[in-house]
Amino acid sequence: MSRVFAYARVSTVDQLTENQAEQIAQAGYSIQPNRYIEEKVSGSVPTSQRQGFQKLMDRMEEGDTLVVTKLDRIGRDSIDVQQTVKLCAERGIRLVVLQLGNLDLTSSAGELMVKVLAVVADFERDLIIERTQAGQARARAEGKHMGRPSKTTEEQRRAILQRLTGGESVSSLARAYRLSRGTVINIRDACRSASQA
Repeated sequence: MSRVFAYARVSTVDQLTENQAEQIAQAGYSIQPNRYIEEKVSGSVPTSQRQGFQKLMDRMEEGDTLVVTKLDRIGRDSIDVQQTVKLCAERGIRLVVLQLGNLDLTSSAGELMVKVLAVVADFERDLIIERTQAGQARARAEGKHMGRPSKTTEEQRRAILQRLTGGESVSSLARAYRLSRGTVINIRDACRSASQA
């Protein structure tokens, strides 16, 4: 007899999985408590590295059904989602996503849907990268500072250099300016590089 399992995931400890459990019940699935796995882990973590998901897969057998509310509960990475779908298909486990109209991703129509969604996700990721790079190029062209704000002013950096040249130690200057030793060393090295250029 086919058993039905459910997997609910949230990204942070502050979030709750109750909405997912409610959506699964509203879709007509009655999940026994020992077949309901919830996990608090980022979607960027592959399913192969999630303890709860692996525990679930260890318990499931051929003919069983795994229900999730949305595709992103499995993963945000299209490659990871495709690998999880393939694993379920190879083991004879149906993978049903409520968000996609109770579509079984291990069916032929489900496989097509996963491939289409993967292409769209990759395209969207490429667009985001393209927009980010264009924005960074524009900011650099306008002379805007990129990255974290500097912990020191230009005047402080000159003073640190003078004091280093005067023989003070990196550690004492780090304490005096409340900086890490690495920051003081970076200031020293940046000025040396600038003077050699």
